[in-house]
Amino acid sequence: MSTDFQTAREALGAHLRELRVEAGLEGKDLAALLGWQASRVSRLQNGKQTPTREDLSAWARAVGRPDAIDELHGLLAALGMRERHRSWRRQLAGGLRGRQEVGVKLTDATRQIRGLEVSRIPGLFQTPEYARVVFDGLAEFRGISPTTEEAVEARMRRQEALWDPEKSFHFVLCEAALHHRPCPADVMAEQLDRLYNLVGQRRVALGIIPFGVQLRRTAPHAFWLYDRRLVIVETISEELWLTGDDDIAVYERAWDWLAESAQYGSPARRLIGRARAALDVS
Repeated sequence: MSTDFQTAREALGAHLRELRVEAGLEGKDLAALLGWQASRVSRLQNGKQTPTREDLSAWARAVGRPDAIDELHGLLAALGMRERHRSWRRQLAGGLRGRQEVGVKLTDATRQIRGLEVSRIPGLFQTPEYARVVFDGLAEFRGISPTTEEAVEARMRRQEALWDPEKSFHFVLCEAALHHRPCPADVMAEQLDRLYNLVGQRRVALGIIPFGVQLRRTAPHAFWLYDRRLVIVETISEELWLTGDDDIAVYERAWDWLAESAQYGSPARRLIGRARAALDVS
C-alpha cells in the first residue's frame, strides 16, 4: 500500500473519530448503534481499513450528523491517491475541507517539502484571511458549498509543521505571486508582512525569482515535491500525483534550475517590501 494512499485513509479515519467524539460516543457505543463489531469501528477511525460509501453514511447518521455525509464521501473519493490524475470535481465533491485534511496528513508524513508557486502565496505560508478569500473564490469557481471555515482551520493546522525540527521547507516564488492579488489590499498587506517575517527562519528557505531575471528554464506552472517520493502538480481541472522516478527526477531538475535564479535573505525581503509598498496601505 502506498504511503500517500495510507495518508489519505488516515485523514478520513481522523475525521470519523472527530465526529464520534463530538457526539459523545465511545467506540463500543457507536459499534452497538451500527450493529458492528467494536474492532471495525477501531479499524476505520485509525485508518486501518477502507470504508465503503454505505459505511460512511451509516456512521454519519449514527452520530447525528447526516449533513456530513457528502463531506465524508468526498474524503473517500480522495483515497484514489494511487491514480495519476485526480479531478477537482471528485476531490471537492464533499466540500473544501477533505482535500485540506489530506494535505495535513501528507505534510505530517514528509520531512522535506520543496515547492514552486507562480502567482499565489503557498498555502503553508498563508494568513487566515488570505486563505479565506482563496477558498471562497475556489468554492464559487467550482460551484460547490463554501465550507470555508473548516478548510481554513485545517490549513492553519497544517502550518504547525513549519516549527517541527524534523522538517524543512524550501519554496521558490515568482515575483508575480507578490503582486497578483486575490484579496483586498489590507489582506494582501498582512499576507506580505507574514511572508517578510518568514524569510530567514531556520527551517524555511524562501526565494523570490525577480521580474526580468534570466532563467535557464521558465516556470510553466506550480508544483510541490514531497521528499523524493511524490510530485503534486495542480491544473485547473485536476491534480497530478506523480511518483515515478523519471517524473520526480525531471521536476527536481526544473526546481533546481529555477531555485538558482531566486534571491534569498535581504534581497528577497526587499522584493517583498517593494510589493508591500505598492499597496499604499498603512
